[in-house]
Amino acid sequence: MGKTFGQMAAEALAQVPTISPAEAHKRLQQDPNTLVIDVRDAADIAMTGTIPGAMNISLGSLTYKADNEVPEDWRELALKDRSRPIITTCILGPMGALGGKLLHDMGFTNVSILEGGVQSWIDVGFPTAKSSGA
Repeated sequence: MGKTFGQMAAEALAQVPTISPAEAHKRLQQDPNTLVIDVRDAADIAMTGTIPGAMNISLGSLTYKADNEVPEDWRELALKDRSRPIITTCILGPMGALGGKLLHDMGFTNVSILEGGVQSWIDVGFPTAKSSGA
């Protein structure tokens, strides 16, 4: 029997650490090399905004943009360093969790998932911005 979206998200959340919006904000202030990846489609981000400085790499394209064995022009240069601190997110969290697990499974060693997604970021009063695409 196959897994549901909810089951896959729960597995991801069990395997990859989550961080609160406050912790994410602190990390971004302390380490400018921290990369936030919003895995939603660009049209969805346009409606809500995202974390300032976040890179938009949709969940579907993350599979090859993070792969060092595909042709170079398919890759995202920002993902070359597998030890770079990365925070994955979406609007509520489950897709960000899947993105975090995907990166974790691909050998990225410093990945966290934003608990509650961009909505939790907004709810605590942090600003949003338009994303920078990949």
